[in-house]
Order: sequence, then C-alpha cells, then structure tokens
Amino acid sequence: MFKNTQTTALRSARNLPRFAPALGAALMLATLGACAQSNGAQASKNARSTAPGTAVAVFAGGCFWCVEPPYDKLPGVISTTSGYIGGKSATATYEQVSSGNTDHIEAVQVRYDPRNVDYQTLLNVFWRNIDPVAVNRQFCDAGPQYRSAIFYGNAEQKQLAEASKRKLETSGRFDQPIATELIAATTFYPAEDYHQDYYVKNPKRYKLYRWNCGRDQRLEEVWGVAK
Repeated sequence: MFKNTQTTALRSARNLPRFAPALGAALMLATLGACAQSNGAQASKNARSTAPGTAVAVFAGGCFWCVEPPYDKLPGVISTTSGYIGGKSATATYEQVSSGNTDHIEAVQVRYDPRNVDYQTLLNVFWRNIDPVAVNRQFCDAGPQYRSAIFYGNAEQKQLAEASKRKLETSGRFDQPIATELIAATTFYPAEDYHQDYYVKNPKRYKLYRWNCGRDQRLEEVWGVAK
C-alpha cells in the first residue's frame, strides 16, 4: 500500500529527496546536518519519577519529531519527550539507534493527567497518526528503529492497547495485517536536546521534512483526513 515513489526516493535517517529550488536544497541540507550532529553526550536514563496525579504512556510512530505535535496540543497532556526504547543495549543515542543495531525504536514518552485525558484517547490519537500496516518503517523512514509500537506500562494499558488493535484488525479498513507491535515498556532513554520539540525550534525544516516524507499524504490516504 506504500507508494513506490516514497520507498525508492526516500530513505531512513531523515534522508530527503533532491529539490531543484535552491532554497529547498539549502533547507534539506540543514535538516540532514541537524540530524547527523552529535553532542557527544550519552543520553541518560529517564530517572524522573511520575508526579502524583500523572501517568506515562509511550508510543512509537516513526520519526519522533512528528509524534510529539499531536500530543502536545491534546488537553490533559503535560509533556512529551522524544527518545529511544525497546533495545537490549545499556545505552541509546541517535547515532547508535540510527545504525539499526541496538534494537531500540524511536518513540515519544507522553506524560498526562488521567483526570483530564484517558489512555484510550491517547491510543486513538496514536492510530490516527501512523500507517498501521507499514512493516519496519513509517512513511519515508525505513528500518526497525522506525517501526510502530505501543509500549504499555501496566496491565490496564496492555488490555486497552490489545482491544484497540483488535478493533482495527476487524474493522475491514485494511487488506493487510496490522504491523504495530504491543511491547512491555522498558528503559526509556531521552533523545538528545536538539531532537526535543524539533517542530517548535525548527518549524521550516520540520515542515519540509514532514512534507517530503509523505507523512500527511499517507495519513490522508489511510484515514481519509490529513492530520
């Protein structure tokens, strides 16, 4: 179901296609430079405890730059943090994860107030912002580090996640299996600072990346409305 132009022209690690306009090329190179840079510091484990009255959810939907915005604008969400989860290695940095050798997945940790927004609503937002049938990729980003997944933190989250996936599988909307994985949450490693709130810090580069990655086009194709 994924368009051939996306699979051949667009690759992982934020590789964008070439553009004829000089401005487009300049912005493309700037984006690639931002993604390739490393501050040399090892991303630390997320040792922050959950404050009273708050809960945590973790979702992997491809490029974490694009997963933050729909949650940031959702009432009841306190914060979003881009990072890495699901791997076996004791550390996780962008350079390591991008190699595809750590088993980590790019994901976003969502801290929210259950009194103002429930987990089911977070699940609904997640599904509507991914391509659930894409295997080991999301949109133009290919590789296991970009696969979609729901990392449940307790039995209730697991039950709700399983039910939501089952509902999608039996909806008749898709003629391919739902590829999104349901995985017990493990250590979450916050990504480097330059990845946090990237869409706010670098709006032009973000919009350029998102458009040329075909994310909104594919979401409209899958769900009927652009997100």
